[in-house]
Amino acid sequence: MAADYKDYEYVEAGTVDVRELTPLDEETRHLMKSEFSIGSKLTVFYFAFILIIPVLNWFAPDFMFSSIYGGMTYAWFFTGIFAMGMAFLIAFIHTSLYEKRLKKSQTPASSVQSSDGRSVN
Repeated sequence: MAADYKDYEYVEAGTVDVRELTPLDEETRHLMKSEFSIGSKLTVFYFAFILIIPVLNWFAPDFMFSSIYGGMTYAWFFTGIFAMGMAFLIAFIHTSLYEKRLKKSQTPASSVQSSDGRSVN
């Protein structure tokens, strides 16, 4: 299948030894560490919220299983609707923080100018 392509010369995939890779530059290393830090903090926050649901079901069953609207309980509301909204909010926060770090790390010298004078980033 891969040999059917004529535009590029096919190279058999192999394994990569991590020790042979060149080290990351300092700016990329800093961006990767900050990205991992923010992502792990948001993940722990979301998992803590998800863990609170069964704990509340155990210790406050009267509240969690009381009806809100149309037979929906607080447990289902927190698990289904509120958790999904929180996932979207966390994704928005993560994306906006990433874009903010990316804008800060880019310099005008790093932008590429196209032939018609427009900046390509």
